[in-house]
Amino acid sequence: MPKKRQRQINLLPIDEFEGSTLGRVLKWALSSFRILVIVTEMIVMGAFLSRFWLDSKNSDLNDEIQYTKSQILAYKDVEDELDRTQKKLSALKSIYSKNKMSSFLNQITISVPQEIVLTSISDTDSQIQIKGISPSELPILSFLSNLKANTKFMDIRVEQISKISESNNLSFFVSAKSN
Repeated sequence: MPKKRQRQINLLPIDEFEGSTLGRVLKWALSSFRILVIVTEMIVMGAFLSRFWLDSKNSDLNDEIQYTKSQILAYKDVEDELDRTQKKLSALKSIYSKNKMSSFLNQITISVPQEIVLTSISDTDSQIQIKGISPSELPILSFLSNLKANTKFMDIRVEQISKISESNNLSFFVSAKSN
């Protein structure tokens, strides 16, 4: 026996609007926007849940900053003491270099004959420059031989000798290296 086809009867009336092109487009748009709203809600919920992770990360970073800050503050006294020690050392170094210059001055003044008047002595990086006035060449030669005899000075050179126009005196300029 052949099977009878069952008919389905739809008792709900079909709206003409759903059958029109505009109706089908609106039905499609509303169902598509429903999906868009669901996706947007999922993104918002993801952002909301990631806030907890970001808050935790921020809290960890703040704790790390506080810990590092406390370590830096703990070393502040050591750093201040180091700065004070460096200042003391630089002061001692300058005093030592002045004492070195005073020993050179003692050696130079021992070597100067009575006729010579020294006008200036300068020291730059182990180079000593001496300027003076002498009544003749003999005291200058005596001064040079005394400097050469001293072991603290080497490479002694007469840079300039000139006659002073107002008097019969000689002006001289001597350079030497210090040991």
